Amino acid sequence: MNVPSLLLAGGRWRCFPVPLGFSLFQGLHNSCCRKKSTAPKKIIPHVDFSDENAKESGKALDKLFSSEQQASILHVLNTASNKELEAFTLLRGKKSLSIVEHREKFGPFQNLESLMNVPLFQYKTTIQVCNSILNPETGGKKRKLQENRLLRKLIKPEIGRERLKAINSIVSIVSGTRRIAWAHLDRKLTVLDWQQTEYCRLMKGTYLSSVYLEEISSVISKMPKADFYVLEKTGPSFQNSSLFPVLLHFHITEAMLCALLNTTFTQDGHHQVLSMNRNAVGRHFELMIGDTRTSGKEVVKQLLSESVLKEEPRVFFPLDKIVHYRQMFSSTEQYRVEELYDSLLQAIAFYELAVFNTES
Repeated sequence: MNVPSLLLAGGRWRCFPVPLGFSLFQGLHNSCCRKKSTAPKKIIPHVDFSDENAKESGKALDKLFSSEQQASILHVLNTASNKELEAFTLLRGKKSLSIVEHREKFGPFQNLESLMNVPLFQYKTTIQVCNSILNPETGGKKRKLQENRLLRKLIKPEIGRERLKAINSIVSIVSGTRRIAWAHLDRKLTVLDWQQTEYCRLMKGTYLSSVYLEEISSVISKMPKADFYVLEKTGPSFQNSSLFPVLLHFHITEAMLCALLNTTFTQDGHHQVLSMNRNAVGRHFELMIGDTRTSGKEVVKQLLSESVLKEEPRVFFPLDKIVHYRQMFSSTEQYRVEELYDSLLQAIAFYELAVFNTES
């Protein structure tokens, strides 16, 4: 007869059948061992070496910084608000909050060593934080590098921050297989123009360059002048051969738009056409499910409503045009004209992600 016994196997506790006799023997053996272990033993005092190491590390902190530097760091730690502490890159999030809470509970920091009593602060972290307080420009440089990296992923080709800061208006353009839509927004997020046009001839028959040139030239002739023209960067995967005609159409359209827009609206020889990552816009408006982007119709509907109901809406639709835009939106609801919705959302995301995030 077997009884279950627990053994540690592969990092998990598992139940194995063990002979009854063996189990009883083990029970007697364990009982004897317990009796023996109850005999009085000499108590050896416990020494926590980690505490000693922490003390040594704390003392070493004072040797790394001069008395003037220590005074400057402590002044910031003892007087700065949570928001002011977050200005330092290494103190964003929970670290700045932990400093303020520790200060309110235990009083001002007396020395750099006391900073190691704050949750999330260890020796190496404390040194880095002290250095960032003394040299805030270093953190600023890192932040700029991160922003530049994000910009490179967001828009192509690369564009200087100074040109982004100087933007007064953009035209956001989204093309599909049957239509092109665009939205003209200024830096106050006022919708100056928003419309779409169909070009049904392009996907029929052969891909004649002359037809593309004629159709897209006609579309561009209706577009207003702006500082930049932002195209949606998208396209089906090369792995799906059945979608090759659609992919070819997108590439021809994008190439035509780039060439014609730069020729028509060029200023001082500067490149004016940018491509924006479609999925980045989707993530900004929480429209992504996995790698798939869902419809932006409901977001646009909400933006139109807020423009009328809110005193300070996210997007401003001029009063003399709001009725027209609402009617245009209602007429497309049944057909889900995604290009129209996406052109507006792309313009908003461009300002909020690429322009406003670089103004600090």
